[in-house]
Amino acid sequence: MSTHPSPETLDMRDDDGHELAIRVRGLVNRFGSQTVHDGLDLDVRRGEILGVVGGSGTGKSVLMRSILGLRVPDEGQIEVLGRDARADDAESRLHIERNTGVLFQDGALFSSLTVGENVQVPLKEHFRELPERWHYELALLKVKLAGLPADAINKLPSQLSGGMRKRAGLARALALDPPLLFLDEPTAGLDPIGAAAFDRLLRTLRDALGLTVFLITHDLDTLYAICDRVAVLADRKVVTVAPLEQVEQFDHPWVQEYFHGPRARAARNARQNDISDTTKEAG
Repeated sequence: MSTHPSPETLDMRDDDGHELAIRVRGLVNRFGSQTVHDGLDLDVRRGEILGVVGGSGTGKSVLMRSILGLRVPDEGQIEVLGRDARADDAESRLHIERNTGVLFQDGALFSSLTVGENVQVPLKEHFRELPERWHYELALLKVKLAGLPADAINKLPSQLSGGMRKRAGLARALALDPPLLFLDEPTAGLDPIGAAAFDRLLRTLRDALGLTVFLITHDLDTLYAICDRVAVLADRKVVTVAPLEQVEQFDHPWVQEYFHGPRARAARNARQNDISDTTKEAG
């Protein structure tokens, strides 16, 4: 029997009482003489889709990797799903790994494995005791959940379109039924129709499964279509995190340029049209 005490489960709530999935305080990330983050704070609420935006070099992916434990920051406190993500104990690390799913920008699929075998990788890592048939059936379930046809399970990534590869990566991210999902530019490289379909899938999965989604994106359509709040990285920290309507009014040069150009107006109009169409259908 282990003599080590179980890791403490942290009470994670913000000042308004919202339960948090992620809490970051005082994060510092340096690369040599370059400081990417300096005293960065961020709260991610349970059940929300949080869009993370910022100009090139603001460290969006570095922030994600720090939260996931894939990069050791120079300073700061990171808490994920009630655990200290920087604690040096295997149980907390395993707890976070089993309860988070990640879709990297390029899908990060193993090219020599079929879609089904890719989805089974985390299942076999964490649940080796399950029969092989169960691994296959669970993988098939996730493939369908990600909006792929059943026959995609036996295909190699090279046999899939860009949009289907993204969905295959999403199926693998969902393999362990994680409550917390990280997505790095999920609609990059997709045509507008494919990107909109992927956005709808994400929102449907969030609503059906109660997911919390940390979503790095530069896609304004995605921000307006599915994000509950948006965090803006600038000046080596999160300068604002709020619903889009409030972020648009935030007085910062990058925010004003990004959210008030012609592309942003088009995305805003598309969202308003969607709301109008939904209201008509409900009526």
